[in-house]
Amino acid sequence: MVKLIMGLKGAGKTKQLISDINEAVKNENGSLVCIENGTKLRYDIDRRVRLIEYQDYKLPGSMPFLKGFISGLHASNFDISHIFIDSFYKLLDNATVSEVEEFVLWCEKFGEDNRVSFTVIVSEDPSKIPDSIRKFL
Repeated sequence: MVKLIMGLKGAGKTKQLISDINEAVKNENGSLVCIENGTKLRYDIDRRVRLIEYQDYKLPGSMPFLKGFISGLHASNFDISHIFIDSFYKLLDNATVSEVEEFVLWCEKFGEDNRVSFTVIVSEDPSKIPDSIRKFL
């Protein structure tokens, strides 16, 4: 399952993410991971969630590295049931709406193959996304 949370700055995306994460802690049995750029969620989410500051790993901000990073997380812990990604555009250098589409479709396939759910936050006008990923809103 993939859930896409989109909206412009100030639309309440992070509050929704925090709520979704804390609800998942109550309802899911597997490990939960949250990838973010910065440490703004540190005190807002349950301590049982593995909070990862993407920039701590000094990875280039590119799609192949993000996909590889997520694949490596799963390879090291098959108990991961949900991966939350905050501020998608801040993780990648100069990301575009077409890259959002590519990534969300990759998450859908990866999730189906590995029984992992994804929640992705993108600061973008929802009217700009392609029809192929509109179902994830």
